[in-house]
Amino acid sequence: MLSEKKSEFLAGTISALPIVMGYLPIGIAYGILAIRSGLSIFQVVSMSLMVFAGSSQFIAIDMIKANSDLFSIVLTTFLVNLRHLLLSASMALKLKESPDFLIPILSFLITDESFAISIVSIDKYRYKYYYFLGLGLTAYASWVLSSFLGAIIGFFIYKLDISALDFVLPAMFIVLLVLQIKRKMDVLIAIISGVLSIVFSYLTSGNWNIILATVLTATLGVILDDD
Repeated sequence: MLSEKKSEFLAGTISALPIVMGYLPIGIAYGILAIRSGLSIFQVVSMSLMVFAGSSQFIAIDMIKANSDLFSIVLTTFLVNLRHLLLSASMALKLKESPDFLIPILSFLITDESFAISIVSIDKYRYKYYYFLGLGLTAYASWVLSSFLGAIIGFFIYKLDISALDFVLPAMFIVLLVLQIKRKMDVLIAIISGVLSIVFSYLTSGNWNIILATVLTATLGVILDDD
């Protein structure tokens, strides 16, 4: 039994390798940009350790750089991560035999990438939670380490030209958006969201345009789905 659990944990680790390859450049970019936004190396790594949500971390450092208030930052990242309620609900069915003490850890390790890989491969394993633990911990470790590496680079190489990294956040969200679009209605919602965000950027301060556009288009999406 123990050898089987180890084998499935290792299988999860191997399955995480594509995630690791994707996390490395983004994590390094996050670390550099976070340092340039005024965070210390300790703060950069601590955020990755405690938050482990790339999109939210990029948004947070962007809002910190723009001197947004704490409430706006927390609310925006909360809205961005609401999708995890759906991801967790789906994964809960797969991991229902997990020991109680592991549930908070497994929940924390759920990301878009780990969900996408595990949801199609986890059923072939007997101890599903060992597989997902191997997958999630490997992805988590790569994110934290790449963030640390990026922070070191950003801290010590002052003259490093990072202007090209300004496109990292928009590029990441474009990829996430494209992956989510499956119907014509999704395209319509995305366009409306972008237009509203631009309009609200002229009417509000800070990053409230993101919050308002997210709430309104999410509500519209639910209404259209019901219809």
